[in-house]
Amino acid sequence: MGSSTQVKLPVIDLSLKSLNLKSSAWVTKCDEVRCALEEYGCFIAVYDGVSGELRDATFRASQELFKLPTEVKALNILDTPYGGYTQPPMLPLYESLGIEHVTTKEGIESFTKLMWPSGNQSFSESMLMYSKAVAELDQTVMKMVAASYGIEEPYESIRGSTTYLLKPTKYLSTQGNEKIAGIHPHTDRCFMTYLHQNEVNGLQIKAKDGEWIDVDYPPSSFVVMAGDAFMVWTNGRIEAPTHRVMLTTGNKDRFVLGIFATIRDQITVPQQLVDEDHPLQFHAFDNSKYTHFCYTEEGLKSECPIKTYCGV
Repeated sequence: MGSSTQVKLPVIDLSLKSLNLKSSAWVTKCDEVRCALEEYGCFIAVYDGVSGELRDATFRASQELFKLPTEVKALNILDTPYGGYTQPPMLPLYESLGIEHVTTKEGIESFTKLMWPSGNQSFSESMLMYSKAVAELDQTVMKMVAASYGIEEPYESIRGSTTYLLKPTKYLSTQGNEKIAGIHPHTDRCFMTYLHQNEVNGLQIKAKDGEWIDVDYPPSSFVVMAGDAFMVWTNGRIEAPTHRVMLTTGNKDRFVLGIFATIRDQITVPQQLVDEDHPLQFHAFDNSKYTHFCYTEEGLKSECPIKTYCGV
């Protein structure tokens, strides 16, 4: 299938000034978020919780991180497969690191100490402020989906066990006329993903008809994307979209900040989402064990690992 440039992802204004929980517009906007996720598995959020100044500081901090020697970056080892420092030989343009518990001072500081034993306060401060602001966006999106489905209570019960992983990612600029794969087609294993980029595009989302949609989003907005775990929680109503990164020639490297929300507790389909038209599709499961399963022989062979892992 070729690239489909005419289709554009929905853009939804989630700036703090536009959200009034008591207005009738709130209900409409909650449905808008849910419909966008049901149709595409993702949407572009306009969000003012990250100021231009904070955004610039965070991207500068990210660039500084990638300039460290490889042997220092390689100290970033996490239990999650591909969670820590990754530079796969089959994807020469791609490089990323992982910062666990990034919305906590402890999470940020233990990572910073590993990279800069003598400390790096501006790095810690920018990344922590940025991550907390994106976690607030996550809470808003989740509140909206829960309100639209009428599952506020089940959401409240898992909200406290949300944990955030930040993956600063770098894609090297390319020369030549061919589009080159920055990362192969995949779905995210987590609950929700929030992507923020410098001005270099490259993300493509696979639509339901198999066409690839080029995502063009300004540096002030975020791509909000459902993960496999979210597909379970919504009983298959919202599917994690297959996406990839294709890079065209440019003289600038592409920097992305990806925040991945995961639920520590078991994820169970809310009873309200099971009825005659929507029979139960998934058993309760553990997100972290599922991520490990995806890299086993069975997981790698499966066309839809989440259905193989906990489908009914």
